[in-house]
Amino acid sequence: MAISAGPIHFLLFSILISLTIFSVSSDPDTDLISELISLQSGSESGVIHLNDLSVSRFLISTKTPRSYSLLVFFDAVQLHDKSELHLQDLRREFGILASSFVVNNANGSSLSHGKLFFCDIEFKESQSSFALFGVNSLPHVRLVGPTAANLKDESLQMDQGDFSRMAESMAEFIEAKTKLTVGPIHRPPLLSKKQLGFIAVFVLIWTPFLIKKILAGDTLLHDRKIWLSGAVFVYFFSVSGAMHNIIRKMPMFLVDRNDPNKLIFFYQGSGMQLGAEGFAVGFLYTLVGLLLAFITHVLVRVKSVKTKRIFMLVALSVSFWAVKKVIYLDNWKTGYWVHGFWPRSWN
Repeated sequence: MAISAGPIHFLLFSILISLTIFSVSSDPDTDLISELISLQSGSESGVIHLNDLSVSRFLISTKTPRSYSLLVFFDAVQLHDKSELHLQDLRREFGILASSFVVNNANGSSLSHGKLFFCDIEFKESQSSFALFGVNSLPHVRLVGPTAANLKDESLQMDQGDFSRMAESMAEFIEAKTKLTVGPIHRPPLLSKKQLGFIAVFVLIWTPFLIKKILAGDTLLHDRKIWLSGAVFVYFFSVSGAMHNIIRKMPMFLVDRNDPNKLIFFYQGSGMQLGAEGFAVGFLYTLVGLLLAFITHVLVRVKSVKTKRIFMLVALSVSFWAVKKVIYLDNWKTGYWVHGFWPRSWN
């Protein structure tokens, strides 16, 4: 008796469905990836917050190779006040990197080599995880690849130089260590649309009054005292190294490691300059500049020769003392001392 085609097709279709369901359910990473995607979607920046339990679930209890990678940022809230570590800035840049990666790879076109998730771990919450990774200093970022079983030895650590350009440097690290493409970094605008609208309305309202004052010559830009104060400020800003302190985000002072009650305002070593050092040198240079301006613009108008000589001697003495202090500080920091070489016949 011939078997009809209908039951055969139904049997083959049932077998195919069963094999598909079995293959999906047999993949242990499917549920984990779904959970990671859910956690990523619930995060504002796309960074998944991990603890000891979730580290064990996503990294330790799983079999290798995994079908996903984790880029982990190690944080410590109690060290956020240490400005030299820049933990808050780096964490913010890490969030910008994560959100940019999620936006740029929303269609999954560049994820053919595996999925990448951005995570962070806090020290007080996950001290065991810090020990598993062997993290004993911050800032610290680790890339846990699909084949990494030993978190300490087989994960890739980001070098300190990779933090120099913030999110851009982190993106280069990811692209160098993986086959993934991060894409452009999307930074939030400095001002929101509401703030820009408020500024525009404010400018429109005050524009007629401002034009009237400009035509009448009654503005701050027409005041000589404002220009004088601005010139002194620019001079002080230039000679004090304030721009260096802003770019490098250098602290004004440090706490002595040997004595927590003692503050260090001057750091010996040419590779580092504290804010207090720059302000001290800037004050001395500004003092010399103001004395020079006083001599060349004010003292020359004084008619009394005796008064001129007294003020000239005082100005020269103070200027000599200020320059000597600056040279001494430079010599103390660098270890290079300038001294005179006299002819042998003078000895």
